[in-house]
Amino acid sequence: MKLRYAALALMLGALPAAAEFPERAITLVIPFAAGGSTDVVGRIVADRMGADLGTQVVVENVGGAGGSLGAGNVALAEPDGYTILMGTVATHALNPLILQQKPYDPVADFAPVSLLVVVPNVLAVNPELPVNTVQELIDLAKSDPTALAYASSGNGTPLHLSGELFKSMAGVEIEHVPYKGSGPALTDVLGNQVPIIFDNLPSASGHISSGKLRALGVTTAERAPSFPDVPTIAETIPGYETYTWNALFAPAGTPPEVIERLAAAAKAAMADPAVVERMADFSATIVASGPEELAEHVKAEMAKWEPVVKDANVRMD
Repeated sequence: MKLRYAALALMLGALPAAAEFPERAITLVIPFAAGGSTDVVGRIVADRMGADLGTQVVVENVGGAGGSLGAGNVALAEPDGYTILMGTVATHALNPLILQQKPYDPVADFAPVSLLVVVPNVLAVNPELPVNTVQELIDLAKSDPTALAYASSGNGTPLHLSGELFKSMAGVEIEHVPYKGSGPALTDVLGNQVPIIFDNLPSASGHISSGKLRALGVTTAERAPSFPDVPTIAETIPGYETYTWNALFAPAGTPPEVIERLAAAAKAAMADPAVVERMADFSATIVASGPEELAEHVKAEMAKWEPVVKDANVRMD
């Protein structure tokens, strides 16, 4: 009998062990064009997570439909942890409120991994526009309601809503020019094809520092530490506040142990001194939450943005 058990033990020991995650490269889908804030944050995080996970985290930009195209692709991906999403307030709060036809459910179709950072937005202009303050921009817009236009990363994005909220609260008319991501929008504003932009501070910060863009105001309630001389828009328009955030999501049904491994790698990435320094450069506030906190955050953000979307009357097919 002992020999039989010994033989069985040897047989079991010879069986291959269960595969440990990850065994191959992971794809991180950025649901916007290259060059924007989400892309900047995503590439920094992907590089550091890859080092922790022992495999490459490959960034794939899938822009379109205000982030819904890329997010929808991840929602339909195999729930094995090898395809994950860099989600934002657009993909997981605004789009579900704005889109008439909803390609995914932001809660049911995703497994939360980690809320990484909260990011300020910024109102900036091409230096050739003769304004230096938010009030001067408001005065110029009121003097000629058809003269100005602002660029954003796309219809229904946080930057679009930042612009619409600004127009509503300032009582001005400024034409919205949507792009497929912050990168293309910045290109046209830098070239003065469009004079104004609402952008994420990370993607615009280099151009602001170099003088190629003039920052009029940040959209958060407090000034950004990386640009302490740039006032808040709320200093001119009391109560004005918007921001964005970046978070990791996997498809619903991804095994809990895989989610835990990804969350641990994300937390390690956000604690890396080099990453902390890069995030501080553009005033991104590091959160590095767990899955449960991200799940609650998504629900709270949808509740917060619903009245803003309603008041701005933004709807998309």
